Amino acid sequence: MRLTPFDLVFRPASQEVFPEIRVALQQGAHDPRDRDRFLMLREVVTLLRELRPEQGLGEGIDQLAALLHHAYLYWDADEPTFEVPLNLVTTTPVPSEGQSVDPAPAYYAVMPEHRIWAEVIPGQPSEPLDGCFVHSSPDGTLRVLGVFGIHRDRQGFSVVEAAGPRPVGLARADGSRLFETTLAGGRAAGLFSISGVEELLELGWRIQVRVGSRELGTESSQATFSSSRLPAPRS
Repeated sequence: MRLTPFDLVFRPASQEVFPEIRVALQQGAHDPRDRDRFLMLREVVTLLRELRPEQGLGEGIDQLAALLHHAYLYWDADEPTFEVPLNLVTTTPVPSEGQSVDPAPAYYAVMPEHRIWAEVIPGQPSEPLDGCFVHSSPDGTLRVLGVFGIHRDRQGFSVVEAAGPRPVGLARADGSRLFETTLAGGRAAGLFSISGVEELLELGWRIQVRVGSRELGTESSQATFSSSRLPAPRS
């Protein structure tokens, strides 16, 4: 199993600070999925300040906050991690008739290494999708945080968040198939691409269906969109 962004950034906090956050949420009778309430906790504000690089993040602070929230929910759910097969981008899973989708409350889905790419920052080279943090919001929509460009020689990684109900009638403007590669030579290399926020959201929903129907084994349309390349936090 590859290292997850949780291992890279949040393992110490999960042992020291996350239990304090859990107590604060329980004492206030707050739904942990309520991000606005989560970000108001003193323990969360303090941890964000500690994680923020010395040079600051600018607008990237929103992405760091999203990453922290996803990481906490993942930890609170006992860190379920799923290996996602590549055929998830070539087939569209739907729940069988009468079958309820009852996935883990939050999880990390590990994607096939270096097979799915996206232009995270406009004008910059595409980056590979390492995996996605996924959880349902209190209103029943889905939050999907894609983590891109993890590499042992790179400081930090990129994140993209998409949130909303499952896209309906999703199609690319150029008529190409969803997740078809946009990279030169990518088809011959067996690569795929995420083109736009709604494709990331659709990928999250496909994972959700597979997890809820127990088709993935564990190893341990209105959409909102934000993206940032996050420097490595201070140690």
